[in-house]
Amino acid sequence: MKLFATYLVGVVFGLGISLSGMANPAKVLNFFDIAGTWDPSLIFVMGGALITTFVGYKLVFGRSAPVFEPDFNVPSSRRIDTRLIGGSALFGLGWGIAGFCPGGALPALGTGRPEVFVFVAALIAGIALAKFLQSVVAPRLRAAS
Repeated sequence: MKLFATYLVGVVFGLGISLSGMANPAKVLNFFDIAGTWDPSLIFVMGGALITTFVGYKLVFGRSAPVFEPDFNVPSSRRIDTRLIGGSALFGLGWGIAGFCPGGALPALGTGRPEVFVFVAALIAGIALAKFLQSVVAPRLRAAS
């Protein structure tokens, strides 16, 4: 049942991304082109996502425990540090340059367009690089200082 629920959530998310046009990088890039061919529709997609998330969190956290797990697994840290700011900046730069975010790129793999595969490959390489830097380079820097 847990696998089916995961699949269903993925299908709904993918359909939402596809139907809203967010799997099309040109639509996303036009949102950022305020001086040119600005397309404000991303605001409505984000607003709908924000409302859905707000309602969803209220419903889910109103329960004593998740449906498929014994307890909630939520980050406890509320610290805003350089890793958070740097990661957010990299995400925004990548989104602004490529017109894809990971959520929009994964459903777009179904289009078969080469640029989507290049983006996802770069995404995976970036994740691997970040894990390498965290596990190998960061401890060496801490030890040296």
